[in-house]
Amino acid sequence: MKPAIAPTIPFSLLGRRSAPPDIARLMTMALEQPGLLSLAAGFTDNNTLPVAAVQAAVEALVARPGEPEFLQYGINQGRPQLRRLLAARLAAMEPSLDAGQLERRLFVTNGSQQALYLAMQTLCDPGDIVLVDRPSYFVFLELLTGLGVRAVSLPVDRHGLIDAAALDARLSELERSGKSGRVKAVYFVSYFSNPSTHSMAEAEKSAVAEALSRHGLIVPVIEDAAYRELYFEQPHAARSVLELEAWREFPKLYLSTFTKPFASGLKVGWGVCTDDVWLAAMVNAKGHHDFGTANFNQAICEHILAGDVFDRHLKKIRPAYAGKMRALHGALESSGLDASGWHWAVPEGGIYLWLEAPRDLDTGLESAFCRACIEAGVLYVPGALCFGDDVPKNFVRLSFGVLSEAGLQEAGRRFVSVAQRFA
Repeated sequence: MKPAIAPTIPFSLLGRRSAPPDIARLMTMALEQPGLLSLAAGFTDNNTLPVAAVQAAVEALVARPGEPEFLQYGINQGRPQLRRLLAARLAAMEPSLDAGQLERRLFVTNGSQQALYLAMQTLCDPGDIVLVDRPSYFVFLELLTGLGVRAVSLPVDRHGLIDAAALDARLSELERSGKSGRVKAVYFVSYFSNPSTHSMAEAEKSAVAEALSRHGLIVPVIEDAAYRELYFEQPHAARSVLELEAWREFPKLYLSTFTKPFASGLKVGWGVCTDDVWLAAMVNAKGHHDFGTANFNQAICEHILAGDVFDRHLKKIRPAYAGKMRALHGALESSGLDASGWHWAVPEGGIYLWLEAPRDLDTGLESAFCRACIEAGVLYVPGALCFGDDVPKNFVRLSFGVLSEAGLQEAGRRFVSVAQRFA
């Protein structure tokens, strides 16, 4: 008897747009080739993961008298005490903010990625436009593609800084084409950015707000501060959009996370939304997703944040990542990558190097250069994935989060050996 042939499913528009994420493809490449040294996925360092701190937190939770509420369902918006602690921490960084107001407007998510999805789900319809930094977080760009939303870049100058005049021209172009009404939000990673490592100055942030205001586009702004506390020596001094006068009239969503600065496996992120109606819409949508971020994981983060454990952990990982950055940067430099026409800045935080290759070199996922790197035993993220429009082909993102310093040096040498062959 012949097996039955399943009928074609009439998928929704969202289902038809669904495609495997590029990050999953890169991770599969790494897993399928055990000898491959991956500078691709932005994983954190296994050797600095807070195993002892998490164990102590779990033991303290279990030892509490009374019912083990941390193993029960929690509140959709997040544990009240965790929200209180997070609000107090943010208010300590930005003293003009009121901790009580922050707590009321704060919600806890399954990593900041869920918050990004909730924001877009509640703001955008297919065909809408979101203004994004250039380059931008490529997983967010994939999210937009999946929702049928168009990413339009905030123009930058040759130094990677916001070009206010070019932004005015771009917004005027959208007005002339009748598309400015489709602009629903603006998004940027503002501290030690993924992928560019750039930290936005207050003047840059304000320039974006001022340009939008001139064109009557008082749209929601999403500031992704996932790497704010992952500086090497000094925090970036710029205030967030929550505190800047230029953004006062705008609905604002400030995002952060425990995944990069503490433990990615806990998948606990959080956001502060200044617009009550938008906040309610996101929390309601979140209820349909999961009716509450994992309560146990939140309880662990709450215990960690209540004492000095989180700050002690940050003091441990900052020099560790600084050392790893120097190992990879040093390997690229000493092997002569700059002599082959490549350029990059030395970051002051985060877990990435952002490389610009000679203009005529294609570093895309299907390029000969990428295939040669994989054959040489090294993997990277093609920079083309990090642009919403007008996509250049000659950029590369390297992550120094996972490999040891020795592994980073070897990966750097392998990468440069391929780059020199293509010079």
